[in-house]
Amino acid sequence: MKIAFIGGGNMAAALIAGLAGKVAEGADIHVVDPNGEALGRLQAEFGVTGADVIDADVVIADVLVLAVKPQQLRAVAAGLAPLLARGAPLIVSIAAGIRAADLARWLGGYGAIVRCMPNTPALIGQGITGMVALAGVTQAQKDAADAVLAAVGKTVWLEDEALIDPVTAVSGSGPAYVFYFIEAMQQAAEELGLTAAQGRELAIATFTGAAQLAAQSQETVAVLRERVTSKGGTTHAALASMQEAGVREAIVAAVKAAAARGRELGEELGKD
Repeated sequence: MKIAFIGGGNMAAALIAGLAGKVAEGADIHVVDPNGEALGRLQAEFGVTGADVIDADVVIADVLVLAVKPQQLRAVAAGLAPLLARGAPLIVSIAAGIRAADLARWLGGYGAIVRCMPNTPALIGQGITGMVALAGVTQAQKDAADAVLAAVGKTVWLEDEALIDPVTAVSGSGPAYVFYFIEAMQQAAEELGLTAAQGRELAIATFTGAAQLAAQSQETVAVLRERVTSKGGTTHAALASMQEAGVREAIVAAVKAAAARGRELGEELGKD
């Protein structure tokens, strides 16, 4: 498989690290990025080819990954559109908020597009990506897109692009919620007399272990929670305090707010 990237930032670097030597050889990966330092690192580490401006090599690839900031995507599409007469790559967009229909319009009606929402654990190969394809994408192209994103974690395919906003809210933004909770646990640990290092180690190990237990168990997370919660015990006291403070409701409201903002961004960035 020949793969091209427009954008060589952190997420692109994570994908390239997962792809190089496995899904594609380094020499079959082409990266366009105006940042010479970032491009040089990718070339030195993975043996990719590179350019500082969009060139014809991006459209002779089987898969072209658009890994730029959402605010940059319209300009990138304007530079890419004239080149699409020379090739027909599957375009995979990981730019948050940009709807596939808007990208297709910016590309002159080009329909071979898969829109994705990965998350930052992809940087260590533990990501999860929500994916949706426009109607013109073939099964072979969907398989190719899946191979690219599966290089850095799990993939979840959606039938309706409107569901990308909930995916963004749950898993795209989700790592920040986890970090926020870990910060709070660390703060509590310190206020209770533990050192900052001890609080960090205890909080992170607890999250890691509990997440792995949930992933490997056949039980629901509700059942797992109940098994840790003895009536009248310490866990019961903690959860009762959270319930009284409306923590669950606040989390649900926060995720819904993120989804609503995702829809707003799609409308704002997609305007002519």
